[in-house]
Amino acid sequence: MKKLLILGSMMGLLFTTSSCRDEFLESEPTETLANPPAQAKLNGLYLMMVNTGTGGTTGHDDYGQKGYDLTADLLSGDMVLSGVTYGWYRNIANLTATTDFTNNSNYMPWRYYYRIAYAANDVIAGLGGNDFVPATASDKASMGQAKAIRAYAYFYLTQYFTTKYDPASPAIPLYTDTGVAAKPKALQSEIYAQIVKDLSEAVTLLNGFSRANKGMINQDVAKGLLAYTYAAMGDNAKAATLSLELIAKFPKTTAGDLVFDEASATGGGFNSLATPSWMWGFDLTLANDLDLISWWGQLDITTYSYSWVGDAKSIDLDLYSAMRADDIRRNQFRSVNETASGFTTAPADAAGTFDYPAVPVNKFFDPARTIGGQRIVITDYLYMRVDEFHLLAAETLAKSGNEAQARTVLSSFLANRVADTSYISGLSGTALLNEIYLQTRIELWGEGKSYLAMKRNKATVKRGPNHLFFAGQSFNSDDDRLTYDIPQAEINNNPNF
Repeated sequence: MKKLLILGSMMGLLFTTSSCRDEFLESEPTETLANPPAQAKLNGLYLMMVNTGTGGTTGHDDYGQKGYDLTADLLSGDMVLSGVTYGWYRNIANLTATTDFTNNSNYMPWRYYYRIAYAANDVIAGLGGNDFVPATASDKASMGQAKAIRAYAYFYLTQYFTTKYDPASPAIPLYTDTGVAAKPKALQSEIYAQIVKDLSEAVTLLNGFSRANKGMINQDVAKGLLAYTYAAMGDNAKAATLSLELIAKFPKTTAGDLVFDEASATGGGFNSLATPSWMWGFDLTLANDLDLISWWGQLDITTYSYSWVGDAKSIDLDLYSAMRADDIRRNQFRSVNETASGFTTAPADAAGTFDYPAVPVNKFFDPARTIGGQRIVITDYLYMRVDEFHLLAAETLAKSGNEAQARTVLSSFLANRVADTSYISGLSGTALLNEIYLQTRIELWGEGKSYLAMKRNKATVKRGPNHLFFAGQSFNSDDDRLTYDIPQAEINNNPNF
């Protein structure tokens, strides 16, 4: 892919800032009202999920939840950093950041998720406290959202800062009130119990809540988070039950929404919160003032981005090659060459290789499809879609002994993705679980969920030949290099460590 633009003005920010924070935990956001209502505070929390700098740095990799989704994809090995001209994510791709507690890659998610948790604690306290059941519908909805978003924060903290699920292992501090006194590490069993409690209560509190937009957590999102939590704990029957409830309620992503059709110039995009299969995301507008420092600014070649100018985020070639020949999702990835009139794309050759990095130009793109064109980002952020739960249902059904239903769910899900699903009927045991895991990686590439599946399945991941670092090498899911270190700032500020 040609590089016609040099981001020279950004080179001064190439190196990450030094680790620091003003307080042990920081409450966010600051409202202009003296006593802002609970929903106003919650809206600030949802904004924190997309705002830049919420990890405490000025880095171009510090832009909320989607920043950690991208990092997780790189750690899983399914996403390849195909260039290191500008340096962002180099130390993630080469697995040095995650073994250096002074590196800001560890500090940012720690600070971000704890800020989310602390702000949720503030909302919960304002509504009456952890054990209080609000009387009004609006307060129930606010309490449900607050408990769900606190659980979301602790779920991701456990995924990113522990190597595996081990109930007896000390993990991270657990804060469920507004106090800021430093606490020691809680056992994983305590943390997961709190996550389950929060989400179970949120499901009840959010019953009947009609949200204003998909940027807010509703009962379905809470159920989705709870399904992921049960699956991470190995409680597969409960995860399957919740997942089946969700897939019965939403339409799966259509073939037309999956892939941009170059011949007809229609379809695809993964760029609109209006997509019926999307359960949770954020409707970005000009008012959000996002640009280069965003998920789109790191991944999408039709946005003014690092991927466009050389540091492409591409698919692992072994994963691409593992797609069946009749899989329409192969068409999401193309090598791209910029021309005077726009850009041209090309699929892999007969040997499965690309002339340029295999970027997701037909999955993630600005609707205008002008290379490097989107400067102020208004294409939406995706956090959760129902397709995840087709795959999670198949996985957890198989793990809980119901292989027949798992095969049915998987076959139904793949029906508009591959031409022939008959091969699934012959799968069982390890072969069935391996196929479900493979389809999870293919379907959810670039969405931050393959990392969670890697941890759940205790998978061994092998980096394909197009990786710049460790090509051909394998890593167990509990390899310390695939998990963040508790950051230096926490160790320095917490006397219990």
